[in-house]
Amino acid sequence: MPLPDNNAPWPPPHLAKTLAEIRIDDAWYSGDQAKLTAAYRTESTRRDGTARLWGRRRAPQPGKRDTRLHIPLAGDIATTSADLLFSEPPTFTVTDRATQDRLDELTDADGIANTLLESAEIAAALGGVYLRVTWDHTLVGRPLLTTVHADAAVPEFSFGLLRAVTFWHELASDGATVLRHLERHEPGRILHALYQGTADNLGRRVPLTEHPAVAPLAEALGPDGESIETGIDLLTAAYVRNIGPNRKHRGSPLGRSDYAAPLYDLFDALDTTWTSWIRDIRLARARLIIPDAYLRDHGPGRGASFDDDREIWQLLNIPPTEQGGITLSQFAIRVEEHERSAEAATRQAVRSAGYSAQTFGIGDQVAATATEVKARERKSMTTRGKKTRYYSPPLGDMLHVMLLLDQRMFTPGITPERPRTVFGDTVAEDAATLAQTLSLFQQAQAVSVDTKVRMIHPEWDEAAVQAEVGRILTETGQAVPDPMQAGALV
Repeated sequence: MPLPDNNAPWPPPHLAKTLAEIRIDDAWYSGDQAKLTAAYRTESTRRDGTARLWGRRRAPQPGKRDTRLHIPLAGDIATTSADLLFSEPPTFTVTDRATQDRLDELTDADGIANTLLESAEIAAALGGVYLRVTWDHTLVGRPLLTTVHADAAVPEFSFGLLRAVTFWHELASDGATVLRHLERHEPGRILHALYQGTADNLGRRVPLTEHPAVAPLAEALGPDGESIETGIDLLTAAYVRNIGPNRKHRGSPLGRSDYAAPLYDLFDALDTTWTSWIRDIRLARARLIIPDAYLRDHGPGRGASFDDDREIWQLLNIPPTEQGGITLSQFAIRVEEHERSAEAATRQAVRSAGYSAQTFGIGDQVAATATEVKARERKSMTTRGKKTRYYSPPLGDMLHVMLLLDQRMFTPGITPERPRTVFGDTVAEDAATLAQTLSLFQQAQAVSVDTKVRMIHPEWDEAAVQAEVGRILTETGQAVPDPMQAGALV
């Protein structure tokens, strides 16, 4: 499928429902009150939004700010998801030594661990994220792994696999005219085009030289004037599903956001509870109700005031009636009720998102071993395990593409292969517990020296493991060959 024709509606109409749902996810993820208000006042959400805290229309009051309060639990969930996956960087291994050294150099220099951490947070919020491999000879001498958000892509799937994808972003907009750059990834090539249109129409195609951000691409285009050949037969982009299936669209290849229903209701309930709590605090401020006669007159046209810090007052000529004194007005703050409601909403929200309450600091926080932590946070660990299985295949594909492009453009001496990915432990086992475990395995004669070294040092490569095994066997005398096996029996 080629690049879109002139004057095509944009974004494509078949993505309208998906993008509308992503817009709601994005509003909660951002924590921006203006975004939340705008998201729940659109035509598609008006019926649902009017019942929500952020969808209610309020008459503007001069000099007064919006007293609604937003608790950024949605952002916390996305961040926690990313931390569970990539707080400890994964390790990537290949069999060839030279290729391994180059892969280590690429992942370190490119900051791939940070790229993955950020991509996982976006995937949790929007339901998925795209990993893209690109390069710029004028910038650095290596391929680059980048991310593209799910609301800036038009994917094409076949049997659940990404066949091609078109990314877009707005380069300039003056309200009436929008300049968009489209970048289409197909196996073996990347197509580029610049369109000048409106907010909902792609408009007409214009030369890439019309905008300085994409003008350098014009020189790299092939004979067809619109594509760059990659020299490999693989797609230079991959889609990472956050988790599946997509409950709102069964059979869809797109992933499911961590905010999938009923979390919108719980987020709204949490904001409503905190808004009510803060309103109680605001209304409970102590106020004095005094008769007019207690006010000090400052003269004609200058008003009157009451000094509540004054210690001595002269007698006032006021009839001693029961209504003539100072009245203190101070309401009760329903702290316990609000706190319990807020915690209940938070617990249910994180549980519906697939995590344990303890992961978010809810409940007793006492010292525990790594084994106890994993048992207490089993639900979070299960969700993490599922997400790693969704992340591993596309990540391995893109690292393979990086090595292939690196060999072709920068480092011809390597032998590209698809790396093996090992995700780091979220909770590291303490040394004492690990030593006790290994000791029990040793007593049962159920573990080898090689396995013990790998358990203690999971980050070591094969050469380092074998070197350590050799040293241990030599020091313990186990490296001496069995004399009974020294020669063949006659």
